Amino acid sequence: MAKVELKKPIIDEIAANVDGAKAVVLVNYSGLTVAQDTELRKTLRQNNITYKVYKNTMMNFAFKGTDFEQLSKHLEGTNAIAISKEDGTAPARLLAGFAKKNPKLELIAGVVEGDYYDTNGVKALADIPGREVLLGRLFGSMQGSIAGFARVIKQIAEKDAAPAAE
Repeated sequence: MAKVELKKPIIDEIAANVDGAKAVVLVNYSGLTVAQDTELRKTLRQNNITYKVYKNTMMNFAFKGTDFEQLSKHLEGTNAIAISKEDGTAPARLLAGFAKKNPKLELIAGVVEGDYYDTNGVKALADIPGREVLLGRLFGSMQGSIAGFARVIKQIAEKDAAPAAE
C-alpha cells in the first residue's frame, strides 16, 4: 500500500472534524506533562471540543481550500488543534484559561467563524463570555427595559385615572 493511501484517511478525518466548525485553535503543547495534558483533554471534552494531535503535514493538506488554510503558516513544531462546532469562543476561552495555570501551553493562532486571529487575537477572544452568559445578559437587559416601560405605562394610567381637581 502506498504512503499516500495510508495518509488519506487521516487527512479525511481532519477535514471532517473541521468541516462546519465554528472555531479551530492551534496550540503548541510542548512541555506539558501527561497529567496536565489529560486534564486539558478532559476539560475540552466536557465542553464538546475536539482536541487532537496530528502531524503538521496532515493538517496542512486537510486545511487546503478551507477557511482554516491560514493556519498552515503556523504548522511547525508540536501542534494540536482544538475544534468546536457549537461555540466559537469556547476553545480560545478554555485554552487560555488552562495556559494561565500551565504556561507551557502556547496559543498560536485560530480561525473563528471564518476570521483568522493571531496569538493576541485568540487571547482577546478568550475574554469574550460564553454564549449562555451573553444570552443571560441580553435577557436581563431586556427584562429591565420592559419592567421600566411597564412602570411608566402604569404611572400614565394612574395619572389619567385620577379625578381632576376643580
